[in-house]
Amino acid sequence: MRATNEDFQLIDIREAYETESVQIGGQVIPMDQVLERSSELRKDCKVIFLCRTGKRAAAVIDALERTQGMENLYRLTGGIFGYIDSVEPALPKY
Repeated sequence: MRATNEDFQLIDIREAYETESVQIGGQVIPMDQVLERSSELRKDCKVIFLCRTGKRAAAVIDALERTQGMENLYRLTGGIFGYIDSVEPALPKY
């Protein structure tokens, strides 16, 4: 998406100790704050959630779809680990 300049919002839902280890950009909203901060999520583009492996992102998306009716939500497949494996293998895994 970055390579094609597609408009999207990246939301990193990992905890502070995780984001200190490695980041790939995006807005940090810890998982436990996403629902209360849902007004910060864009509705005019894809919103991509990022966690360690993708499981927490899937749970957040499920909660937002059920409670907010949002339909533009996606998760980064494999989370930060998947990104590292497929895009930037030089980044550290924690």
